[in-house]
Amino acid sequence: MNGKVTETIGYSPVWRIEKFEDDDAVQANNPYSVSDFEGNLLVTEGLTLLTTLITGGSGTAWTNAAARLGVGDSTTAAAVGQTALQASSNKTFKAQEATFPTTAAGVITWKSSFGSSDANFAWNEFCVVNAATDSGTLLNRLVSAQGTKVTGQTWTLQLQVTFS
Repeated sequence: MNGKVTETIGYSPVWRIEKFEDDDAVQANNPYSVSDFEGNLLVTEGLTLLTTLITGGSGTAWTNAAARLGVGDSTTAAAVGQTALQASSNKTFKAQEATFPTTAAGVITWKSSFGSSDANFAWNEFCVVNAATDSGTLLNRLVSAQGTKVTGQTWTLQLQVTFS
């Protein structure tokens, strides 16, 4: 052994969608479907801002006031150079619920609710951005077909990232 210590940072993202048929189901916390799916791609602009913030540089963090979870209908493959969701028009960004994001022991969780009239299209792409639209800094992007939301339904989207 040469005395050299090697460490890596683990990054494990898990997304969750809870699908509620109507407002009564939301109030009763009774989703008709819960979908957990893993993965996403950290994009270059997100990694650049992340490392800038870690080293004390300036920028807008993905806080309760700034962060939005975004969904779109594009199936274009994720690529590190992307700076926005790829949907041309069917994309929606929602603010964080009141107590999100949360942080604890290397885990960050973002959560947004998409109400009856929000994002009624195929949910194929997902992201976290630090602005009201993807004109801000995109942290990540995932492509995964998760169904089509229709008027009257509320879907919640959550991303939990574990760093280890």
